[in-house]
Amino acid sequence: MQKPCQDSYYTLFSSYPMLLDYHEEQAKNSRWIRCKVADLQVEPLSESSPLIGNLSAFAAGTSQEAVEDTAENLGLAMRLNGELYPVRMTAYKSLLDRAKIGGTALSKLSREVLAEVLNECLKLYSADALLLIRDEKISAVHSGDEVDYSVLPIDELLKALQAKLDARFSGNEFESGYCDHSLVSASWRMPDQKEDLLGTYAKVLAAQGKATMASKLMPGIRFMTSDTGVASAKVSALLMNGRHSIHIGGCVAVDHRHQSKVADFDTALDQLFAQFGDSIAKLQALMEIHLDFPINAMTRVCKKLSLPKKAAVEAIAMFEMSYGGGPATAHDVFLAIST
Repeated sequence: MQKPCQDSYYTLFSSYPMLLDYHEEQAKNSRWIRCKVADLQVEPLSESSPLIGNLSAFAAGTSQEAVEDTAENLGLAMRLNGELYPVRMTAYKSLLDRAKIGGTALSKLSREVLAEVLNECLKLYSADALLLIRDEKISAVHSGDEVDYSVLPIDELLKALQAKLDARFSGNEFESGYCDHSLVSASWRMPDQKEDLLGTYAKVLAAQGKATMASKLMPGIRFMTSDTGVASAKVSALLMNGRHSIHIGGCVAVDHRHQSKVADFDTALDQLFAQFGDSIAKLQALMEIHLDFPINAMTRVCKKLSLPKKAAVEAIAMFEMSYGGGPATAHDVFLAIST
């Protein structure tokens, strides 16, 4: 069984209370510490390091599992205010950013050499750093300037989102939630608004012989954020059909920068929800755009979006099999790319 201290740990949530309770408890047990970049000191923590067998060298509360897991992954520890902590893989990029170095060669260095390089670079800078200590490890080494990084507590974002959903979309239902050390995501359905938001669109689909597809569609939203610098606080409008969720263009994002607050996220939600109906209307309008050469059109769209070549080729092949080389609409191409 995985433990929260392990880099590969993740957990799933089947209800909003479970998701919120988890992140409220996580917030209580996490620490954000501001310090000088020059005061950071990195030490190697490879599987052959003497630190592996010296748990007393680490800060109180650090387990042997956390130390051994770090040795198997990033292989670095960091001394902060005199205490030594294992460093999580999620902190690697932000640590390099504080040292103002980068490149693929760094990961090929021994942990001893990498620690030495980092220390030589870190001591050159007098700027502030903002460190996140969570689940026994340093999980991020952000810039200490709020213009560069602003903390947006996940539990507060969730409360703001649920309150806004309850106010705008009564009867909303929590679909699922996911959390690992780099990302948090959750999705909601809005069954009571299906007729208002999708009624006309569903009738057009049914008229085109796609009644089964229309009956399965449900409006929804997906929330994503990260405390380790991977993602902004983002909410996207979705069409859910049981197997896949289709992004329909509406999306708002509040970056962890420029002194952003949870109130900014709350305000952005109003914009997304107000545009939900317009996004459905734009999707419906694609059904009126007929394509004589849909495969060519889909190929060009995939290139324009810079989609991964292998995934794009597979999607185009499946689309060609479905339509047999005949005519199609821009709506058909959109769904083929989205699913």
